Amino acid sequence: PSFGFLFDIDGVLVRGKTPIPAAKTAFQKLVNSQGQFLVPVVFVTNAGDCLRQKKADQLSHLLGVPISQDQVMMSHSPLRMFKRYHEKCVLVSGQGPLLDIAQDLGFCQPITIETLREKHPLLDVVDHDRRPNVLHQRFAALLTNSITLSVIPVPVAVVLFGEPVRWETNLQLIIDVLLTSGYPGNPYCHENDPHIPVLACNMDLMWVAEAQSPRFGHGTFMVCLENIYKKITGKELKYEALMGKPSKLTYQYAEYLIRAQAAERQWKQPIQTLYAVGGSAALSQDDEIDNSWENELASAAAARCRSVLVCTGVYNPHTEVPLDTRESITETVFHGHRDFRFEPGLVEPDHIVPDVDAAVDLVFQLENFAP
Repeated sequence: PSFGFLFDIDGVLVRGKTPIPAAKTAFQKLVNSQGQFLVPVVFVTNAGDCLRQKKADQLSHLLGVPISQDQVMMSHSPLRMFKRYHEKCVLVSGQGPLLDIAQDLGFCQPITIETLREKHPLLDVVDHDRRPNVLHQRFAALLTNSITLSVIPVPVAVVLFGEPVRWETNLQLIIDVLLTSGYPGNPYCHENDPHIPVLACNMDLMWVAEAQSPRFGHGTFMVCLENIYKKITGKELKYEALMGKPSKLTYQYAEYLIRAQAAERQWKQPIQTLYAVGGSAALSQDDEIDNSWENELASAAAARCRSVLVCTGVYNPHTEVPLDTRESITETVFHGHRDFRFEPGLVEPDHIVPDVDAAVDLVFQLENFAP
């Protein structure tokens, strides 16, 4: 094959935990009788609350075909390339097994918001029921003398894996860390400019599950964090890197995984075309963001990436699928991240189909590929 598939998951293969019926049919066409994939396939999800292996196991069960962790790209997967932070202490925010995820990505000294909260019990006070009780005299003396009960390393960067459970706690402590250069018990210093680096995964404002309307995603949490920071300091929150769909970094890393699969199967023909099934291929990212990772992934790039939009996710028109894709979408409200520019030509899909099964049929037809 001279092409590969990048499959979105939510709204394309599943809604919440319920598989979309067309998904199983589609994947029976993508494997041979031994269960081997006939073309390179990567699952690109903005989820960030579990390890790749767990997501691969879930997909194998849902789709009825064997899927390896090397075929799964979580929103945080490109963090493997940010090796300059791997030996340093980083504060991680999100949910799920955060320390396991961070360590699997290469971080040697991750600490969680919960750990920070335990060491600084006076910082999280929005929930009255979680405020510390009247402090014992000895503990009060320790606090007065700035003596901590046990030393924890000072975070030199903040990594946002995904939306947390307690937004007020995470927003408060992340702001504390940013405005104190990693010492959240100290007074704010508004002269800390630039603040310590922030790396964020998954910018989805909303995502689709079993509910009739889309739900808040990590992008909504980031909107809150950015606006709180600006309201307090008068300055913009800056990101060292943004990853997850639709960032350029994510698609470059996904293509790297596609090429690795082709090499492992000893397919000699270079991969010329990528088909992103689910949404648009990419958006233009703010040039101020550090793009030093590009050099590692830019070699042997595919000639083109085509987007195939399915109608089972956030985009689900009540009318018939238009025959002419140029008539398909006119977006009047930009739901993308603040640091991405809205370019209609990049958001407009190359093809629109009813579901993922129709997407596979279409690509096989376009590529004259007969398994």
